[in-house]
Amino acid sequence: MKAMILAAGRGERMRPLTDTTPKPLLKTGGKALIEHCLESLAASGFTDIVINVAYLGRQIMDFCKDGSRWSVSIHYSDEGQTALETAGGIANALPLLGNEPFLVVNADIVFDYSLAELRGLSFDLAHLIMIDNPPHHRQGDFCLRNNGLLSEFGEEKLTFSGIGVYHPALFADLPVGQPLKLRPLLNQAMRQGLVSGEYYSGFWLDIGTPQRLREVADRLGLSA
Repeated sequence: MKAMILAAGRGERMRPLTDTTPKPLLKTGGKALIEHCLESLAASGFTDIVINVAYLGRQIMDFCKDGSRWSVSIHYSDEGQTALETAGGIANALPLLGNEPFLVVNADIVFDYSLAELRGLSFDLAHLIMIDNPPHHRQGDFCLRNNGLLSEFGEEKLTFSGIGVYHPALFADLPVGQPLKLRPLLNQAMRQGLVSGEYYSGFWLDIGTPQRLREVADRLGLSA
């Protein structure tokens, strides 16, 4: 199974740190955020990886190169100066991802979920890892039903972790090169009962602010 790292965003909430450095290259625990992600993928057996880049993307490509430092192979989906959002970025990268289901992970999260569990998973169009709602996202995203399916409706919602596996058919009809969000696409597939999920209660942190960047190092017992 191939994997994709979403690394094209500008990281506006991380300014001024991201004025000259792309968010995935910000460091915590002595490593760039994207390096934590690459290590998790490699440890779980994902060796064929696609990274999408846009804002200051050349820095990411220069840092990660061909991936041999992590014993993986990296290909890049360059979106130019304007990021294509999540769905648009994935649609743009489909030629690199192929015709089989693939894993997608946000570059700006740190976690200890075992990605190896997603290899060979049976699902329809999408399977999302859901977590408890963090303080900065109390409203949650989707409701996880008893039958394992996700719904946009329901009072007890969980938050999408930024870790998910997808079938390329979910993105096949999208126009290429246009900014498109993932949420509307998932909502449509959920109404058809084609999106499953699972609850994960372990360590997870979204690096959305400089404070959370420092918090990761504290949680991991490392220096920033």
